[in-house]
Amino acid sequence: MMAHGMADQALRRVERERDLYRGLLRLNSRSELTHFLEEALRLVVNVVEAEQGYLELFETQDSTDDQTWWTAAGCSDEEVGEIRTLVSRGIIAEALGTGEVIVTPSALLDPRFRDRTSVQRSNIHAVLCAPIGKDPPLGVLYLQRRSLQHMFSEEDRGCAEIFVEQLAPLAHALFERRRFEGTRDPTTAFRKRLKVEPLVGCSPALAALLREVELVAPLDVSVLITGDTGVGKSQVARVIHANSNRAAGPFLEINCAALPETLLEAELFGALPGAHSTATRKLDGKVTAARGGTLLLDEIGEMTTTAQAKLLQLLQTREYYPLGSSQPVTADVRIVAATNVDLRKAVGAKRFREDLLYRLQVLPIRVPSLSERRVDIPVLARHFCEAAQRMHKLRAIELSPGALRALSVADWPGNIRELSHRVEAAAIRAAADGAAQIEAVHLGLAAPAAPTNNFEGCTFHEGTRIYQRGLLHATLDATGGNVSEAARRLDLTRAHVYTLMKTLGLERE
Repeated sequence: MMAHGMADQALRRVERERDLYRGLLRLNSRSELTHFLEEALRLVVNVVEAEQGYLELFETQDSTDDQTWWTAAGCSDEEVGEIRTLVSRGIIAEALGTGEVIVTPSALLDPRFRDRTSVQRSNIHAVLCAPIGKDPPLGVLYLQRRSLQHMFSEEDRGCAEIFVEQLAPLAHALFERRRFEGTRDPTTAFRKRLKVEPLVGCSPALAALLREVELVAPLDVSVLITGDTGVGKSQVARVIHANSNRAAGPFLEINCAALPETLLEAELFGALPGAHSTATRKLDGKVTAARGGTLLLDEIGEMTTTAQAKLLQLLQTREYYPLGSSQPVTADVRIVAATNVDLRKAVGAKRFREDLLYRLQVLPIRVPSLSERRVDIPVLARHFCEAAQRMHKLRAIELSPGALRALSVADWPGNIRELSHRVEAAAIRAAADGAAQIEAVHLGLAAPAAPTNNFEGCTFHEGTRIYQRGLLHATLDATGGNVSEAARRLDLTRAHVYTLMKTLGLERE
């Protein structure tokens, strides 16, 4: 009976080590640091059966640029704060200082730690803490159980030691890759000097844009931002504001195409009671509300000629008149305008004032289209994927290599906005399917597989008909029966697709 129990224990130990090594092999394929950390901690917490876990990695590139990444499991925000306190003056500090694995059945009773304020405050019992790497450590693993009856065993310690020993070179390789990519990233220097978090990417085209942003941001002059629909003109405007002398002030935005003429002027400049049919009380406009900050006039190419004249006066004199008022008001606001319209053509067509155009484009900035920065598509796609998972509280799931390739070669007439919506929808579909990864089919970019029909014994015309039926059926299946999308993928007209469906005996579900 005793031999049987020992055999069971040995088998369990082998299974745990097998699961641990399998998980570590999977980690070797992770290139994104956040996912790497989360998956690593999830692996060791499951193998060791800890109730709470914390994993932190340090990257020291030089004496002035230290970076830290961490993740936690089974902890509230307050508990994470308490654990992080231990990094500098507690159990974690002891593990990092000695380079040794620390295992204690109760930190509250352990003479090494019981007098520490952080241990007493957190009521810490069973702890396993191990440094990752040596001379100096790359990070630390901290595992915790709440009960005295569930201490960490020597077997748990052995698994943790294997984990940190194998994790260290993986983390080091990941840091080296990041440093190498950083040397190739032309946006790195600008990111160190500017607040540009909303602008994701590492392409030369984005670096050129950031160079322009760095030039115009500190100058209190008007800026005209141009670019195709969906390229992120509003984000660029926010970055300009965030890096300006007005950063502490408000950033407001108004869409000039979304309001009729009277309401647009009231929205901009305010109105006195009775100035128009809806002005029953004094209304402050966006120019007043943005005092001390920045006002973005989006789609300024759609602004009415009357409003253009008043905007020109504001830019020339720094004064404006609320609707219904005969008294000027002094403005303290920076105007940033954005448009996807060719304003020079609009001037030629008498739809836009030439003098206003000159006033606006003191320092013009053109935002590149996504086709000019294709190298950024995988980075953007991962960013939008993570954002969708946070927004919709989806489980963590990555884009597959095939999905990233499909995104990189696809056309994006709607630019970043279209890419964002496509990835968001794909993340939702993949989560609903319980998929291991987001595939091209979730993005609606997968080409239908070639039909594998048996053509043996067929005439040419019979084989052609079988192939056409299989191809059309596969395409309709991939598009959920959407005839318009199927026609687009097959480069046919909708009418032709309907004719083929009828001829080949296919019905749309």
